[in-house]
Amino acid sequence: MLYTFALMIEFTELRIVFMGTPPFAVASLDALVRAGFNIVGVITAPDRPAGRGMKLTESAVKKYAVEKGLQILQPEKLKNPAFLEALKAMQADLQLVVAFRMLPEVVWNMPPMGSVNLHGSLLPQYRGAAPINRAVINGEIETGVTTFKLKHEIDTGDILLQQRFAIGPNETAGQVHDRMMVIGANLLIDTVKGIANKTLQEQPQPTIAAGVQLQHAPKLFTDNCTICWNTTAREIYNLIRGLSPFPGAITQLNGKMLKVFEGKVELATPTVAPGTVVTDNKTFLKIATTDDFIMVTDLQLEGKKRMKVDDFLRGYKV
Repeated sequence: MLYTFALMIEFTELRIVFMGTPPFAVASLDALVRAGFNIVGVITAPDRPAGRGMKLTESAVKKYAVEKGLQILQPEKLKNPAFLEALKAMQADLQLVVAFRMLPEVVWNMPPMGSVNLHGSLLPQYRGAAPINRAVINGEIETGVTTFKLKHEIDTGDILLQQRFAIGPNETAGQVHDRMMVIGANLLIDTVKGIANKTLQEQPQPTIAAGVQLQHAPKLFTDNCTICWNTTAREIYNLIRGLSPFPGAITQLNGKMLKVFEGKVELATPTVAPGTVVTDNKTFLKIATTDDFIMVTDLQLEGKKRMKVDDFLRGYKV
């Protein structure tokens, strides 16, 4: 009992700076706050214009930090001398990075305990900016989260902890994201506790075994989101769920951009060319692939709102 009490004091005295921007990072910050950790500062993105009115919008992390009364810094440039001085003044023992931007060495190497990143994959697989999307697009049946120490090369630092979990055959990237957000927050708590009580040992990232392909997760661009109908239905289905709900898989319908957010594979050999749309203009819209059909169930036509296919067909004839 005395030992546990001593650890609690050490946890609360550990000075932590948290860096993150989107809702994914809020789950980790909230878990740290609820666990009683001493968050001495929060670093997040500057307010940005957003929406039709281009109103300045705060990041999800900033909104949470304001609500909790945490000190906030929003640097445009991470090498700005004024920011570096303010960061140094926080006297952090440890920095935690969740869904933030790439840090220069002068930042990640500042605290005596270093900087720990939470990454959405089982490193060394899926290093990069879009690990969740890429894993689902590639049809992976398992993924996970990794905490590791930051170093020069992106996502290559020594591993602290990992947690595996399955990807359901019909799960979208958004659904995996939401589960990973909670799993990752819990793993980060365990990581910080392990660092504080010196029970964790850093392990170099394992080398990839012969015959195993190293998968990468670079940022998604329009070319990565465009459906090639001259492939199998399963590949296209994985692309659709890997890009849902954002940014959405892209194709064309009557010369307009069409985003497909949900669909399913219909096992029926097409007698038409891949990419051909088949519909009754009432209840279904399916598109031929090289082996089967993709039955589209949730879509958004350029200039229109996202809707279910039957609602779409009530107002649009293909």
